[in-house]
Amino acid sequence: MTMRTESRLTVAASVGDVWDYLCDVGRWSEWAPTVVECRVRDGGPLQPGGWVDQRARDLGWNHRRSESVTSVEPPRSMAFAGTMWTSPARWGMELDPVDDGGTSAMMWVEVDLSNVMRVVPEDALRGQVQRVSDIEMAGIKAAVESDVQAGAT
Repeated sequence: MTMRTESRLTVAASVGDVWDYLCDVGRWSEWAPTVVECRVRDGGPLQPGGWVDQRARDLGWNHRRSESVTSVEPPRSMAFAGTMWTSPARWGMELDPVDDGGTSAMMWVEVDLSNVMRVVPEDALRGQVQRVSDIEMAGIKAAVESDVQAGAT
């Protein structure tokens, strides 16, 4: 069984500004609460078939994790595959321009509930994933808008 969540908001910045920020994986720790450090393996750009390596902290546990880059369609969407605890998972970002020059941004997360994850009540897991996604989206919005206001983009 696959569980899916979506988190949406509007960023007061262009699609290009949001895209550039998301592609700078070294800054992911600014918006992703579990990411301590992040880099594209081999230092290249985000591209399908590539890997994003992270040093992470989940539930007080430090560990390394890697996500496969499954899709990159500049400047509109990117997607990744990895695991969430013991289950296969995917997540991505979709960006669309809005009339005032801003960006409609959506983060989606899909988790294939398998192994021990099947015993976790789906509503509880969905709620936790949704809360984290909403926090991450608010962090992306704050960082990009701050960069735009500071003229850093």
